[in-house]
Amino acid sequence: MAFINENYLKLQAGYLFPEIGRRVNEFVKANPGKKVIRMGIGDVTQPLVPSVVKAFHEGVEEMANKESFKGYGPEQGYGFLREAIAVNAFNARGVDISADEIFISDGSKCDTGNIQEIFGHDNKIAIGDPVYPVYADTTVMAGKTGVCQPNGYYEGIIYMPCTAENHFIPELPTETPDLIFLCFPNNPTGAVASREELKKWVDYATENKSIILFDAAYEAFITNDSIPHSIYEIEGAKKVALEFRSLSKTAGFTGTRLAYTVIPNELVAYDKKGNPHQVSKLWNRRHTTKFNGVSYPVQKAAAAIFTEEGKKEVQAVIDYYMENARIMKKSLAETGFEVFGGENAPYIWVKTKNGMKSWEFFDKLLNEANVVGTPGSGFGPAGEGYFRFSAFADRENVLEAMERIKNL
Repeated sequence: MAFINENYLKLQAGYLFPEIGRRVNEFVKANPGKKVIRMGIGDVTQPLVPSVVKAFHEGVEEMANKESFKGYGPEQGYGFLREAIAVNAFNARGVDISADEIFISDGSKCDTGNIQEIFGHDNKIAIGDPVYPVYADTTVMAGKTGVCQPNGYYEGIIYMPCTAENHFIPELPTETPDLIFLCFPNNPTGAVASREELKKWVDYATENKSIILFDAAYEAFITNDSIPHSIYEIEGAKKVALEFRSLSKTAGFTGTRLAYTVIPNELVAYDKKGNPHQVSKLWNRRHTTKFNGVSYPVQKAAAAIFTEEGKKEVQAVIDYYMENARIMKKSLAETGFEVFGGENAPYIWVKTKNGMKSWEFFDKLLNEANVVGTPGSGFGPAGEGYFRFSAFADRENVLEAMERIKNL
């Protein structure tokens, strides 16, 4: 008899975004003549920039010739890409990260879910609420929780509510966690953490020998020069934090897949006897066992992002999306909504009117305005009564969607 992992039975309903897709597909099937504007899942709409496409083609051509053909590459990523990331994404900002501390992968979603494998089963996990649902769902899958309680919280997870009152930045938890998920700029609220806020978390982790799992997938969208792009801009962070980065939204790699995790060599975790162990070595062991690396053409294309021309082209696309965010925030505020985010992140976080539930608002928008967003409750119980819009859309669709919402 084959037995299942019964932790999967604890999961509530389906994963958020497939459920959105199911509802939208049903609506489209029933209303074939209506144009649906999708601003929910957060997939990008602008094509890869010319420098990336050129490098992609070059990589494919290399694979077509015996002399330059590449088979299995290094699981951690090719040196040329790791070095480009270290120099341009970190050293250029005064952060001392070296190429050997960078691990290339096919997505931050995978990395944030898989990272718990190298940590002990008894670790207490802290997550924000609301936040990217992968953190909670994969904690459940790993067997680190009890059942889901009536309030929507799983037993065993330390939840840190993020509300308008605390500017969607969690307070230090009263129960001490071992692993702390932080996401800034935040998905879904668009909130950013100041240098002072991050220093508070680094000090807390240092004092408690905790490790911060810092998701910086949207750092490229920060427009305020005073906001840190990396947790490693904070003194002491390299000893208590690892960082996830992604090219999915930054450079339109949602369909080509490339991300990376940064694990400083001085970051350690402990065995039950209290002996320290280098976290990067554990992740390297996991990575080399379960992953064969991102394809060479994709890595070559990714390296083009860090050329002078590539930087300019990618920044132009980021500016395009952030102009979408500005338009959306202004329009929704004029329509009478309380609006957050959209200034240092590509997400608009909206409070629904008249106490309407998040999924109720989703259905109303879909059925009456034919516009798709993301229900806030899908990111956690504290997201109930809120709604997320993504700025990753074509400009004409953004303008049309805002007009439709005004006319509701």
